[in-house]
Amino acid sequence: MLYWIAAELGFPGVLNLIRYLSFRTGGAVTTALVIGWIIGPRFIGWLRVRQGKGQPIRSDGPQTHLAKVGTPTMGGLMILTSLTLSILLWMDLANPYVWACLFVTLGFGMIGFLDDYDKVRKASTAGVSGRVRLLGEFVIAGAAAWLITSFNGTQLYVPFFSNIAIDLGPFYIVFAAFTIVAFGNAVNLTDGLDGLATMPVIIACVTFMIIAYLAGNARFAVYLGIPHVPGAGELAILCGAVVGAGLAFLWFNAPPAAVFMGDTGSLALGGALGAIAVTAHHEIVLGIIGGLFVVEALSVIIQVFFYKRTGKRVFRMAPIHHHFEQLGWSEPTVVIRFWIISLVLALAGLSTLKLR
Repeated sequence: MLYWIAAELGFPGVLNLIRYLSFRTGGAVTTALVIGWIIGPRFIGWLRVRQGKGQPIRSDGPQTHLAKVGTPTMGGLMILTSLTLSILLWMDLANPYVWACLFVTLGFGMIGFLDDYDKVRKASTAGVSGRVRLLGEFVIAGAAAWLITSFNGTQLYVPFFSNIAIDLGPFYIVFAAFTIVAFGNAVNLTDGLDGLATMPVIIACVTFMIIAYLAGNARFAVYLGIPHVPGAGELAILCGAVVGAGLAFLWFNAPPAAVFMGDTGSLALGGALGAIAVTAHHEIVLGIIGGLFVVEALSVIIQVFFYKRTGKRVFRMAPIHHHFEQLGWSEPTVVIRFWIISLVLALAGLSTLKLR
């Protein structure tokens, strides 16, 4: 909105700063952070009153988690509120990529909200049917993928090689939708400990803030040999808003958590990461930067597959963060070590920009 106002006025005086992505991205981080801090306490209090017993806790999970009974969930609404207001304030309203990514973020957030609401209402860990959830996610992701590809093509770029791309044609929309849905659910599976999913999402968004800015700049894109996507730089503002909203939420989600983000937040943030990666044509690199989420999802798939086939478990408990808890690691130890892994993977993902 501010960009549109400044453009209408011809960017006079100090409003000329709004031309710059770096300024607007910093503004988005700050705005989302401040909004999150302001609304946090009252929002958590409102959730506590409305939900009563809070998020149901798995009876077969780590016994230390039983102490979390009564902690309110759906804190993702706080994240979505602050990041949406921040994005709308600082983005270029004419940019279709930000609208597509915001559509995925809010659409996945709505699906997560319905799931959380069902769990709280039934006082059960079983929410909306998995098939219904996936159907809704694929419809949203497919629509967003179609919009994105109508502007930046259907090429799948291969990291570590300059300008090597495979044109997947219409199949790319399926691939893009799968990427968005997969990451939405991968982040959802990771969100099992206080702060475990929030900081890796922030780290990944800081990384994609850089990638989006470089991909949107023709000079940098040509120099680095990465795909140039005109307008993708605007996604840096979306990444900044997620970072600010995530930091504000982490203030209240730090152990012992005063609120859980629930599926409302984790599905939305994972879907946003997938949509940003698709827009910037860095889908494969997302698998490196978000490697922690990939491993968490694979641990569940492997556990289910082998248990159904052999009746035996590969891990003591899945997702894999619970496996380490069962090995005797304390919750803060698991969380901080996983944060470190996320940072290392983010640096590895950034290295692909130069190793071509």
